[in-house]
Amino acid sequence: MMTSPALPAFAQGLALSLGLIAAIGAQNALVLRQGLRREHVGSIVLFCATADAVLIAAGVLGMAHALGQRPELARLLALAGAAFLTMYGVLALRRARHAQPMHPADNRPMTRGTAIAQAAAFTLLNPHVYLDTVLLVGTVGAQQPPALRGWFIAGAATASCVWFILLGFGARLMAPWLAKPGAWRWLDGLIGVTMLVLAAALIRRAFAGTS
Repeated sequence: MMTSPALPAFAQGLALSLGLIAAIGAQNALVLRQGLRREHVGSIVLFCATADAVLIAAGVLGMAHALGQRPELARLLALAGAAFLTMYGVLALRRARHAQPMHPADNRPMTRGTAIAQAAAFTLLNPHVYLDTVLLVGTVGAQQPPALRGWFIAGAATASCVWFILLGFGARLMAPWLAKPGAWRWLDGLIGVTMLVLAAALIRRAFAGTS
């Protein structure tokens, strides 16, 4: 059972990861497409969730180690992360005004190897993955006290895993909802507000104890 300090750390990791991963992109489109076709869904979901968990843990633990003896750099990166979250939140709110449905258009069948290779390319060759998952999530997670970083990683990895499971295995049920621009309008609006709240928390933590 989570102790009271662990719950906020877990929730913050959960909210941050979910907000970053839920944006429409090539990786999500691939998972949705495979889910709609019921084609290699388990393999794709397992790969994407595992890759995210590894990158999240590497980001948080690596950044924590790098910043452990450099509080000024930690504060600077926290402020940079807050600026990025603010920009991300504003862009999400802007997308909410012009929401577009998700349409996985490619209907050609894939072998399991091809599907996993595409998932690997969309995950590991995308520079935004390292900016978001490793640098941004790592910076936010590194601000947590050492005893709570594991809970933050667990929350962020849980959000990624749950999202891919819902998107892959729930694709046929979710398809009518995902085809509506209004659904993405609500989702992007929620993402935007969440990112702005997390940015404010990061700024507060950056200046904690400096006054």
